[in-house]
Amino acid sequence: MEYRPIVGITMGDPASIGPELCIRVLSEKKFYDSCRPIIIGDVHIIQKALAAIGQEGLKLNSKTDVESKLILNSVTDVAAAKFEFGTLDILDMGIARDATPGKISANTGEASFRYVEKVIALAMAGEIDATVTNAISKEAINLAGHNFAGHTEIYAHLTNTQKYSMMLAHDDLRVVHVSTHVSLRQACDLVKYDRVLEVIRLAYNACRTLGIENPKVAVAGLNPHSGEAGMFGTEEIDEIIPAINQACSEGILAEGPVPPDSVFPKARGGWYDIVVAMYHDQGHIPLKMEGFVYDREKQAWAAVAGVNVTLGLPIIRASVDHGTAMGKAYKGTASAISLINAIEYAIIMAKNKN
Repeated sequence: MEYRPIVGITMGDPASIGPELCIRVLSEKKFYDSCRPIIIGDVHIIQKALAAIGQEGLKLNSKTDVESKLILNSVTDVAAAKFEFGTLDILDMGIARDATPGKISANTGEASFRYVEKVIALAMAGEIDATVTNAISKEAINLAGHNFAGHTEIYAHLTNTQKYSMMLAHDDLRVVHVSTHVSLRQACDLVKYDRVLEVIRLAYNACRTLGIENPKVAVAGLNPHSGEAGMFGTEEIDEIIPAINQACSEGILAEGPVPPDSVFPKARGGWYDIVVAMYHDQGHIPLKMEGFVYDREKQAWAAVAGVNVTLGLPIIRASVDHGTAMGKAYKGTASAISLINAIEYAIIMAKNKN
């Protein structure tokens, strides 16, 4: 039989769109054909979200094609999960007994942090094969006393990982970052030989994990025109080019520094398999231009696609590429595309790792 990895999916902030996205995505049979999913969260919150969005739109059918209802299976251990289509397995943490939709609080921040902590522990113990995270509120987790900038930093801390980076992906466009959640002034200072080389290696290994045999890595410049031979800055000459040269000597097909204003169109056209971006917005903007589609007529998002993967960890972590969308919580209207993307990425990475 085909290997079906166990994928732990955190519920995200209980007051956000995360609970309903879990319900909607896992009411699709295709995921049970390719993996064994389990939600890490609180069954009371899942029940509340299900009541809010209703069973009608889930399109669940029994073997006799008679409409049936989604069954919630509350467990305290992964081994007790059924992993059957039509049954939603929830590892019940018993933290958030209630949540006000759209309201940021220390209580929901504590719950969402504990879900992440638990899914990491399960992966580190080998009880699950991959982790997928729904969005958390940075404000809420900090109100709860957990001083982290986001998921990436939590994962790095709890897995004791020193060398890591964020990768964003939408279809075949992939970007990995030299720095993320720092000021732009700090980001420029962080463009150093050792870090650039480290991220090139992470980018290369990520593509290999995704099944790309000989990845072509583009390394973006930091400055306009990649510094124009030092006229607009010397970071390319002093730090980036030496890192590219070293990567090439290791057998990595790395190219650059490619001017930031042209590297992404090239990557989108298939010229490169992945781009090393020098800072947060340099990588995020082109990815979200591709994956986030706004419908002018409806004044609403038609699609919010993409996936966030943390590279360098001893475990697999993929995530939605959007925030908590508190204003849409418990309404059943939020786009589930990004969570679908994240689960699909986690499955691919787990199967290649296996």
